[in-house]
Amino acid sequence: MKERPVIAITGSAGKTTTKEMVSSILSRKWNIYKSSGNSNTTWATQKHKKNITDKHQAVVLEYGMNSKGTIAAHCETIKPTIGIITNVGTAHIGNFGGEIEGIALCKSELIKGMKQTGILILNADDPNSKLLSTSGFKGQIAKVGYQNDADYFAYNIQYNKKGMTFDIKIDGDSHSLFIPIFGHHHVINALLAIAVTHQLGITPYDIKEGLKTFLTMKQRLKFLRPGRGINVIDDTYSANPEAAKAAIDVLQNIGHQKKIVILGNMLELGNYSIQGHQEVGRYIAEKEMDLLFTVGNMSKEVGNGALAAGMPADSVKHFSSKKELHKYLKRILEPKTTILVKGSNKSRMKDTVQFLQKLLKSSK
Repeated sequence: MKERPVIAITGSAGKTTTKEMVSSILSRKWNIYKSSGNSNTTWATQKHKKNITDKHQAVVLEYGMNSKGTIAAHCETIKPTIGIITNVGTAHIGNFGGEIEGIALCKSELIKGMKQTGILILNADDPNSKLLSTSGFKGQIAKVGYQNDADYFAYNIQYNKKGMTFDIKIDGDSHSLFIPIFGHHHVINALLAIAVTHQLGITPYDIKEGLKTFLTMKQRLKFLRPGRGINVIDDTYSANPEAAKAAIDVLQNIGHQKKIVILGNMLELGNYSIQGHQEVGRYIAEKEMDLLFTVGNMSKEVGNGALAAGMPADSVKHFSSKKELHKYLKRILEPKTTILVKGSNKSRMKDTVQFLQKLLKSSK
């Protein structure tokens, strides 16, 4: 290995999962340094710089962003040789005047700040990634996807009881892979990890084994079976419109006969807030979910969007408090139901997950 790979991952969603996937694969062969949990601030990057030593054969870091210049500051502290941009979405869009172009410009700071002859991995299926500025970059660009033409293309994507399976061609040979997490968006994260590790010479076997055993994160599409024939999908770590739609897709694919969506506020959307919440409501109606419950002042707009898209009025209910919501859930829950609980971390929708776990375990 001529140069130690320094891999930096940014994007509106999927950073931590992609980091864990990359790390799991690389650690099968190398002694790696990775950022812990979801620590992705510039302060964390300064700390990482002090902790990385010569014994580390590869470095895998997450570069977070909530304003202009943040990613540039990350790159000044630790210059990546490889950059991964998972997607360009609406997370923190309130800090950019509600404009997606502003987010794309700031994500592009990774491209400008990394080694200019390095490797850049992009998401071919994300339309907003076309807004990223790659002009002047002289390195190799690899793209991943399952919808559009890509260097690393997944096909035959399937849900099973424990996660996702998919096929991919690597060096002309077909390989079947498994990831222990649900959602097509996580297949994209896996493809990003496959692309970077394959570029670094890791074998398809080690890629396959690393993905099978990567560390999944709490409160991120965790499938729970607390009891009474009722399942709960805990996706309460963070929320934005794209992530909410992805979670609804998961519910549609793995849910029981009856499907309930419980949504709290999606924060940091700024001028885009009403539109973003209503967009999610329309999507819930399109996917024909059985019931929609919202709690929190902005989440009411999700219900408005669902009603406008034709969801029956008796299937949509807004609650002024979690206490009121929990009281109602006690009355109406029945077997063969799957409940998706989602909201921004500050909305503390995990309180509802904990309530459901306690309620359903005690009545097994």
